[in-house]
Amino acid sequence: MGDIVSMLTHPSWNLGSILVKGGLVMVPLLASSMIALAVILERCLFWRRIRKYEGGKTILSLVVAGHLAEATKMARASQHPVARVLLAGLEHHTPAPGMAMEATSQAELQRLKRYLPMLDTIITLAPLLGLLGTITGMISAFGIVSEAGLGQPHAITGGVAEALIATATGLSIAILTLVPYNYFRVKTEAMTDLIEERATRLELILKACQVREEQ
Repeated sequence: MGDIVSMLTHPSWNLGSILVKGGLVMVPLLASSMIALAVILERCLFWRRIRKYEGGKTILSLVVAGHLAEATKMARASQHPVARVLLAGLEHHTPAPGMAMEATSQAELQRLKRYLPMLDTIITLAPLLGLLGTITGMISAFGIVSEAGLGQPHAITGGVAEALIATATGLSIAILTLVPYNYFRVKTEAMTDLIEERATRLELILKACQVREEQ
């Protein structure tokens, strides 16, 4: 084990050599890491853009006060998912605001969940690719043993070290992707609950306003 650690920490083992020594499976692993990084950056920018206060409470307050035009204008000016759903309800307050908000919320949820299945796939796929690379590397290491014999331990440990590179890389990619994936998933669930709560309140307010107008 000490021989393997010393070889991995040797200055000659730079990034390029690690990619080469890890075998062909390092190509899809490298591609997976780049895709995961791109998705994480895109999702971070997305949530940063919409983290501003969506104005849902203000929109609902304007509707309660009977200022539908002002509430609609405020909702239309926002790009926040909650505001977009409320806008659909205000624009279709007669006859079916609930159906309009439900349809818009489905579209907004797709926008919130965009690319998350890709991260989920990478989390599952990367360790499997790493394991595949290790198996093929071990087969190669045993081939070295059969040719060089047990009298050359450095040749054996070198083959084992190269075989373990793929597994270490796959696990690293999966671990580093899992944390932001769970973060984005929790954010999406929280936003879903907020959309449902605001949409239900707006529907109740519009229903109450309609009852008052009929009396």
